[in-house]
Formats: sequence, structure tokens, C-alpha cells
Amino acid sequence: MAMSSDPSYQAPRDSGRYRISVTSSMDGTEQPSYLILPPGFEPDGAPVPVVVSLHTWSGNLEQRNADLEAAVGERGWIYLFPDFRGVNDHAEACASELSRRDVIDALDWVMAHYPVDAEKVYLTGMSGGGYMTLAMVERYPDRWTAASAWVPLSDLRSWYDFHARDGYGEMTRSCVGGDPGKDPGVVEEMIRRSPIHQLSQARDVAIDINAGRFDGHNGASIPVWHSLAAFNAIAESQGASMVSDTEIAQMSRHDPRLDHPLDGDEVYDAVYDRRVFLRRTAGKARVTIFDGAHEGIAPATVAWFDDHPTR
Repeated sequence: MAMSSDPSYQAPRDSGRYRISVTSSMDGTEQPSYLILPPGFEPDGAPVPVVVSLHTWSGNLEQRNADLEAAVGERGWIYLFPDFRGVNDHAEACASELSRRDVIDALDWVMAHYPVDAEKVYLTGMSGGGYMTLAMVERYPDRWTAASAWVPLSDLRSWYDFHARDGYGEMTRSCVGGDPGKDPGVVEEMIRRSPIHQLSQARDVAIDINAGRFDGHNGASIPVWHSLAAFNAIAESQGASMVSDTEIAQMSRHDPRLDHPLDGDEVYDAVYDRRVFLRRTAGKARVTIFDGAHEGIAPATVAWFDDHPTR
């Protein structure tokens, strides 16, 4: 199990926010995370849930999600924010095997040092963190009680094609080793880093996938079809109903809405405090397209976790 390499290191025991270091089980490097122990935390007390929160595409360890941190702390849960190789602008980041393992190493470290309820291990992220959330649930589906992915990208090649001429395109080329239009090996690397191709492995995970309906419009970065395609990959693996190509096209146009919504598609969700324009379920998975753009909603994240207290 990955641990700090310093034998004299003592894990924090009091409530507060701490920077920890965990030795990578793959390359032996020291990888940082932030650990937040909730108010009134008792290191020798009863097991508590842990929420693993993942930073965005251009973010790193120093990014903060104050609303989510507060919501987790109010419940008395442990909050873990790993770096997983930082900004997605180099090969070791961007859902590489190293970066995925960093998340598991950090989680294992916390579980080795604190009373964590192994039946209540939650995962979430927004944007590039939503992408990494999908990548983690398909690679390590047995580690998560529930997951909440917000405005995720699911197919790296399509993301690249959408951003090939801007900074995100340049960052992606740095991650995968070049231009997929010029090198078939880069295409294969993109497939390895794209959760859409393996999400059938997450068919038994309670995963909630969310996107604002105007994401991908007017400078917002990830079109909603990434979320719908991710849901469809899980639904198809279960033999469940999928969002149709026609419906995806309707949710991708200038005024995204369904011409013929199903019962439950268009509702007001008080937890989101938003109107919902599409909502579907397949087994334990759910997808929601809400009135918004490129954003996450912390109360809805923890509500999903509250709704899934055990595996």
C-alpha cells in the first residue's frame, strides 16, 4: 500500500486542512494531496465516509471547491483532493495510468491512516475532473460507492477536434504525443485515455452524470453530448434504453430542449435549484441536463452521495 516515504511522518489527527505526500506505487515519486479532516473529527472514532474530489483540466492541487468542501465538512466526512500529476499539459497527466493510480494511492493512504467506512467511498469532479471521474469508475469500479461527474468530457479525440486550434488542443497534443491526424499511434493513445470506450466496466456503479444544457456554446468548453454518450455507454452495457441520436442532436442545438420530452425529462429539481431539460436512468446510473452551462452544483453532488449510503 502506498505510504509516505518518511518513516518519521505522523498523519494529522486534528480537524483541519493538510497537505500530505504519498509515494506512488508505480514510479516511486512523492505525490501531493490535500486532506481535510472535518470539524470534531475523532481519529479513533467510528468509521466515516470519504469524498475524493478531482481537479479540473487546467487545475492542480491548489484549486479549491469551497462549496463542496463545506458540504462535505458539514456531514462530518473526510475530504481528499489529490493532484494526480497536475495540469493536463504533459504525458503523465490526462488520465494516464500514473495519474489514475495516484488517486488510488492517495485513497489507500487515507484508508490506512483514518477510520474510513469502506462502504462509503465517494468520487466527484467537474470538467476535466469529471473526465477523470469517468476514467476512475471504469478502471476501478469496485472502489466507489457512488460517483458524481459534472460537465465531463468522455472522448478525448472528439474533445481535441473541438479544440484543435486553441490552447486546449495544444495541451492535449502535449499529453498524447502529437496530432492524431498525423500519427495513428496518437489515436491509440487517445483511445486509452478516453473513458467512453470502457464505461461498460462501470455499469454497476451508482454514477450521476450532469451537464448544463448550454455547455459547448459561446465559449463553454465541453458539449453536452459527452455526458449523454457516457450515459449511453453504461445504458447499452445493461441493455437499457439510451438517449437517441435525435435527442442528442436536439440537446446540442442553439436552444437545447427536447421536441418530445419523456415523463420526468422536464422538471424543476429543488436540490439543483434549476430546471431540468433531460433526465434518464439506467440501473444505478443517471444523466441530467440542467439549465446552466459549464458548472457543477455542490448540493446536488452530496445529495447523490446521501442517496447512496452503501454499495
